[in-house]
Amino acid sequence: MNILVLNGPNINMLGIREPDIYGSDNYDALCRRVSSHADRKGIDCRILQSNHEGDLVDMIQQAFFDKVDGLVFNPGAYTHTSIAIADALKAVRIPTVEVHISDVSSRESFRQISYIRESCIATVSGKGIDGYLEAIDILCNHIEGR
Repeated sequence: MNILVLNGPNINMLGIREPDIYGSDNYDALCRRVSSHADRKGIDCRILQSNHEGDLVDMIQQAFFDKVDGLVFNPGAYTHTSIAIADALKAVRIPTVEVHISDVSSRESFRQISYIRESCIATVSGKGIDGYLEAIDILCNHIEGR
């Protein structure tokens, strides 16, 4: 199984940005935990991050051509603003799990909107970095069950 973990803007600032909301683990710790979890499950996993909307669209499109089996995607603030990313996910139709480190449902009203959710098989929110591991498990179960 081949999955891609995508991270949007400011995820690279974990451990620095609002640790009371996002925790004290940094981005390298996130990548190590995700990679270790994927290795234990025998999954090929790439982890990418960009602060740029167009780069994320390009990564989603490239995942289609690379025949990626599934996406774990934390679009950051683009969750609430990017129709371009939503359209890219609709175009490629790769099974995707939306993940958020914080509990977006208990935050500002604008964070209640997710343009990508309808293109995702599930959403994991508010579980910190562990949410990525749960998202991988959900994705694996979905892909193996097809």
